[in-house]
Amino acid sequence: MPRFCEIEGSDGAFGGRALQNIFGSDAFCICGRRLSSWDDMKLTRRRFLHLAVGTAVLAVLPRPASALDYPTRPVRLIVGFPAGSSSDLTARLITQWLSERLGQQFNVENRTGAGTNIATESVVHAVPDGYTLLWVTHANAFNATLYDTVAFNFIRDIQPVASVLRVPAVMEVAPSLPAKTVPEFIAYAKANPGKVNMATQGIGSVNHVAGELFKSMAGVDLVAVHYRGSFFPDLLGGQVQISFSPIPSSLDFIRGGKLRALAVTTATRSELLPDIPRVGEFVPGYEATAWFGIGAPKKTPVEIVGRLNKEINAGLVDPTFKARLLALGVEPKAMASDEFSKFIVDETEKWAKVIQAAGIKAE
Repeated sequence: MPRFCEIEGSDGAFGGRALQNIFGSDAFCICGRRLSSWDDMKLTRRRFLHLAVGTAVLAVLPRPASALDYPTRPVRLIVGFPAGSSSDLTARLITQWLSERLGQQFNVENRTGAGTNIATESVVHAVPDGYTLLWVTHANAFNATLYDTVAFNFIRDIQPVASVLRVPAVMEVAPSLPAKTVPEFIAYAKANPGKVNMATQGIGSVNHVAGELFKSMAGVDLVAVHYRGSFFPDLLGGQVQISFSPIPSSLDFIRGGKLRALAVTTATRSELLPDIPRVGEFVPGYEATAWFGIGAPKKTPVEIVGRLNKEINAGLVDPTFKARLLALGVEPKAMASDEFSKFIVDETEKWAKVIQAAGIKAE
């Protein structure tokens, strides 16, 4: 007949048959050693309690959160633009969508400064667990060349998650300018070198680099005039003659006949101005758009990246959500995360050449 372990000083609560019921063996193992003899199976009270408590602790320890659980708490989306800006508003639309889809609050946190570099650096150093995300923009591609020194390498340190939208721009002129088409404008600019002023929203802004790309590809000499505030009063008044502006900010002026749209800067015609040709139809290969998406710290679990990408892309084809974006004058742009990663690399290389050739440096 099998004999059971006795615990020295035991009151019988964990006697031999109790252990048999717990471990399920007449002769069981502790730490890989098979116990069979009476002497071998004598345990001190302290050693037994250590084993028993350890087993209980392992049973109740919480398991680490997985991609299937994500998210289990609120998520921050760091935005490098001020609250109330167009970039901020579109970021809030996507966080609202993700909050509804994933059952946890996604919150926008604005961290402005250094052309979005402050926001980016805060995410670079965040824990890569999916709970701190970055509102990624064209500015990140520009900044790699605009700034001589930054404390991070965007392509190396940020994991692209999903593309969200693009903002097409329009090549527009003051009505007082005689040019009514892109070829006419090029001819006018070549006949008046250094006399046509180009309005921008500041050094290194999207309309600045878009204009510099046009200058180099069309072979014209335009004078960049940088504004900290709105340049539209001067453009409407003819003090500056041309701008490459995001369509949403120009649409009312164009529809009201106060500005003349010559062409859109995208690779395809814009839904917002469907009758306006592309710059690329007259300057082959020309394309320039503002774009926005979501990134995360490098080494964020691939399952979390995949889930976010899936949910964001679902929003971009949802008729109601898509209509809300179009109402703001922006166009949904869905991509897989690896496709978005390649897009960022390509954009960074493309604009580096433009910025270097034009000698642009951040203020």
